[in-house]
Amino acid sequence: QVQLAESGGGLAQAGGSLRISCAASGSTFTTYAMGWFRQAPGKEREFVAALSWSGRITRYADSVEGRFTMSRDKAKTTVYLQMSDLKPEDTAVYFCAAVPGGSSYYTPRLSSDYTYWGPGTQVTVSS
Repeated sequence: QVQLAESGGGLAQAGGSLRISCAASGSTFTTYAMGWFRQAPGKEREFVAALSWSGRITRYADSVEGRFTMSRDKAKTTVYLQMSDLKPEDTAVYFCAAVPGGSSYYTPRLSSDYTYWGPGTQVTVSS
């Protein structure tokens, strides 16, 4: 059983940067594909980024491509989402998610593909 906990959210200005983290307990991410999703008020949860368990493949939503970078630490207990050139439309609650197994290139985009979820962290970008 994996428990996920996000941290690092907060308030940023448009054009600024912020890094959020997702720490795992109960297991490492050795064979888990990881994902970041976000949900703005009144909107559905949407895919942001995914990282294969091998660490070889990352995938991003078009809306964040080139601005956000997903990575993980060498111990494979924490994943990060580095967000740059933030825009007000990036304001949302950000969730990390994990799913065990799959190929070394597996980077799911659907929330239904993930098994474990963190409670989320709020990111607010002011204009």
